[in-house]
Amino acid sequence: MPRAVFLDRDNTIIHNDGDLGDASAVTVMAGAADAMKHLREAGFHLVVVTNQSGIARGVFTEADVASVHGEMNRHLAEATGDQQLVLAYYYSPWHPEGVVEAFRGDHPTRKPRPGMLLQAAEDHDLDLARSWMVGDQERDVEAGIAAGCRSLRLATTGTTTAGEARFDSLAEAAAYILEHDA
Repeated sequence: MPRAVFLDRDNTIIHNDGDLGDASAVTVMAGAADAMKHLREAGFHLVVVTNQSGIARGVFTEADVASVHGEMNRHLAEATGDQQLVLAYYYSPWHPEGVVEAFRGDHPTRKPRPGMLLQAAEDHDLDLARSWMVGDQERDVEAGIAAGCRSLRLATTGTTTAGEARFDSLAEAAAYILEHDA
């Protein structure tokens, strides 16, 4: 069974401190593309798992999310030469206070719940126990742990709790994974 690195999207791979539904605003974080390439070369499948509550809140559409992911793929391919660096993108459009009725509420795919990771593992026959989750929020770490993955938190925004490992970038987290993967 293949292993994966599940990656949060915003402030893990691309810069985004708010709602991003505009593909022209995609900017890959420094070192992220190379880190992803190194993980892929080490045999990991890369799967992006991202909460996109802007859909439920009526800020942007699912088509906008697809455009952002397409632009991410373009930037990543340009930086690495790998046209299929990311195996798959999963997003959760849900939010408990959404104005779009179809996506109002909590949902098993909304992090910190592990639904997106579990679905990706089922869809692609991934070994969760040999996989990792990397993100910049506590909810990312919680989702990874709930899915049975080892999890790392980036400290690109906010602060970390006392004793929590701190990785300042995806490049640092990738180096840790490559060094500590058994």
